[in-house]
Amino acid sequence: MLFHFDPNDQEESMKLIENLTENAGKIQQQVLKDILNRNSDTEYLHGFLHGLRDVHQFKKSVPVVDYEQIKPYIDRIANGEPSNIISSEPITELLTSSGTSGGKPKIMPTTAKELDRKTFFYNLLIPVMNQYVEGLGEGKAMYLLFVKPEISTPSGLMARPVLTSYYKSDHFRHRPLNKFNIYTSPDDTILCPDSKQSMHCQLLCGLVQRKEVLRVGAIFASAFLRAIKYLEDHWPELCTNISTGQVSKWITDDRCRSAVLKVLNKPDSELASLIEMECSKDSWEGIIKKIWPRTKYIDVIVTGSMAQYIPLLEFYGGGLPLISTMYGSSECYFGINLKPLCSPSEVSYTLLPNMAYFEFLPVDHDYEEAQALSNGSLSSLQNRVVDLVDVQLGHCYELIVTTFTGLYRYRVGDILMVTGFNNAAPQFQFMQRRNVVLSIDTDKTSEEDLLKAVTQAKLLLQPHGHILTEYTSYADTSSLPGHYVLFWEVKAKGGNELVNKEVMEACCMEVEARLDSVYRRCRSRDGSIGPLEIRVVKCGAFDELMDFCVASGSSVNQYKTPRCIKTAPAIEVLERMVVGRFFSREAPFWEPQR
Repeated sequence: MLFHFDPNDQEESMKLIENLTENAGKIQQQVLKDILNRNSDTEYLHGFLHGLRDVHQFKKSVPVVDYEQIKPYIDRIANGEPSNIISSEPITELLTSSGTSGGKPKIMPTTAKELDRKTFFYNLLIPVMNQYVEGLGEGKAMYLLFVKPEISTPSGLMARPVLTSYYKSDHFRHRPLNKFNIYTSPDDTILCPDSKQSMHCQLLCGLVQRKEVLRVGAIFASAFLRAIKYLEDHWPELCTNISTGQVSKWITDDRCRSAVLKVLNKPDSELASLIEMECSKDSWEGIIKKIWPRTKYIDVIVTGSMAQYIPLLEFYGGGLPLISTMYGSSECYFGINLKPLCSPSEVSYTLLPNMAYFEFLPVDHDYEEAQALSNGSLSSLQNRVVDLVDVQLGHCYELIVTTFTGLYRYRVGDILMVTGFNNAAPQFQFMQRRNVVLSIDTDKTSEEDLLKAVTQAKLLLQPHGHILTEYTSYADTSSLPGHYVLFWEVKAKGGNELVNKEVMEACCMEVEARLDSVYRRCRSRDGSIGPLEIRVVKCGAFDELMDFCVASGSSVNQYKTPRCIKTAPAIEVLERMVVGRFFSREAPFWEPQR
């Protein structure tokens, strides 16, 4: 169920949003009927529905599932079996998720028609922003967009991240000219597979066109800040490129180089001097407004784990609004922010009822129930899920989706809270990912993943007479790139309190080697995560952490050491007792999983 519209027609676009939200319940029922009409004869659904296309039978018979339950079906398609295992439409590629299964990225099915839905979704963002910010069609967007590695499965289908899929599609590369979506980055710089060359060239194009830039951003806050850090480290070289009108020799991607030279056009020593003057100052506070003076806002996702970057964005932005426009995933795109100028802490997304069929599993506010349910029987969840229009204000839910592309009652793993309604459509605040304790970029490390990695690394201590007695962690984003920090309390068997530096560095590297493929890619290929750090604390430090938590309201009888701490006061308790800091000496091994 798609709606074709002209995103340049403000009135028509807003009427469409009104129609979608006013008739959310009716549209959701029609979406489910459409999905069943198309796919009820697939192997997966036929096993539960036996050819029936009844909505009530669907809810009664089709189970709520995790990835492990659908993985065998997707693997069969990846290995060459026909798409009608799960979808009546041909599966045209597989989308790799930032979540992992068995240390490898999850893969999600998608079809050619799903690109139409994504384009529809992106086009709706334009009229929403035009309601709040004037003149967006009078300049360009400096959006720093990047492709990630992709692989070919045994069937010949490509497996790649959802954004890489979109940027490489005809929908993006041959998109109609739209005055509201003109980028400073030529497509060939976005599609450059070398992330460093892509970063350099996109920034160079953004600097040359600085007077035309009306908004800046990236998909995730971490990616945008990585670009600012690149500018901070490499502005002399970028200024040289501008003053000479030539691209650095190490830019060897021919298409990328050619595209940038068309933008550079000629030497510009005046612009190079201006950028040098701003970048050479002691403080970079407000640097974005100084270099791109017409900028109206910063467009990045700052919800969920990206919220940890808000202070840095505010520092560099110098008062520019931080805008989170959309909520989506590899499974499908979900919703948009209809009040984009709100505070980052108040961002809520209105789920668009025509994108997929949405259901919701109630969870407690403290998410302990979500953790328990994730370990329980999936079949026991059937009677607890509610429809999109039946969620209640202030309550928390885990999102479940049935898509047009072959996912049925699939638990996405996102915990959402209902914050309001736009007509009949509920609005949700993203709270957290189920089970995720650490995240810097697109990585999502669970408590179980961390435990397995630490369990292997601590074995390196034993030959030296040391035992790991307690540990916890946090994501340190106070510098760029951010990195994982582990606090270890280490006990000496024979009284030797000194911890050998080489041994601890080896422990750091062993932890990283045991973390999943997405983490290792971010560390090794993307450079979006810095070296893992272990901070050794004095004996008794974790007793003090417990005392602090109990004094802050935790029950002494139910207290257990948190495997991730997120509040500054709790971190400070351990920080005061640090006796040694150790880092990985080298990045862990990574190559695309085939």
